[in-house]
Amino acid sequence: MRLENKVAVVTGAGQGIGKAIAARFVREGAKVVLSDIDGAKAESAARAISNDAAVASATACDVTRSGDLRDLVALAVERYGRLDIAVANAGIGIEADFLELEEADFDKVMRVNVNGVLLTVQAAARQMAAQGDGGSIVTIGSIAGKRVIPTQIPYCTSKAAVNLMTAGMALALIDKGIRVNAVGPGSTNTELMREMVFSSPEARRTVMSRTPIGRPAEPDEIASVALFLASEESSYVTGQVIFAEGGRLPLMYTVPVDEEVVR
Repeated sequence: MRLENKVAVVTGAGQGIGKAIAARFVREGAKVVLSDIDGAKAESAARAISNDAAVASATACDVTRSGDLRDLVALAVERYGRLDIAVANAGIGIEADFLELEEADFDKVMRVNVNGVLLTVQAAARQMAAQGDGGSIVTIGSIAGKRVIPTQIPYCTSKAAVNLMTAGMALALIDKGIRVNAVGPGSTNTELMREMVFSSPEARRTVMSRTPIGRPAEPDEIASVALFLASEESSYVTGQVIFAEGGRLPLMYTVPVDEEVVR
């Protein structure tokens, strides 16, 4: 098992990609604390992953509050003895016509998706640095940080920031033996994507016409990349964004859409 005897925290783990990452880590031998702003959702996800609290446990955590993140890290250390891996996954999105976009909505997305990642990495890295034997931190960027959706400007802006911030944090922490990398998912079959995009057949068709692989990713496929970055298999990788996007980035044209996928 690739994460045997490792201890991890995952934010935004109540559903979607975060839950899939936590589940994959447990299957690979890690002990994991799942956190989410909705504590009940985190508890439910932890029970779904494992009935053994010695393997998977949960807590409520607002990633915009540094105190919550300090408590999350302290909880992992209290329950499992140390911290080896952190995944800064928590994120939100807002759909709005640009001329109708509210400043408060833009600020909210940036607080969660950018400030939240910064604070998560800081809290985890401080513990790892104190332990003195390094660690691995994975942030969740997005293809939306490279390809703009005009009705999702706050989300795209925040993910572009995460993509670049990951490289900066990696260099800032390299002398402490802490690696920082990002996964950049493409369209993924999560609750957030179904709510923001896939609820509209027209929007889903548009997304799929720009996805050469012909389907959205499943959360466990993104978790596979996070596992690689968290494990020693990526020991010489830091400051990178690994895009898992079904061929979308190099595409210069649209592709035929399978109507079954749209439905």
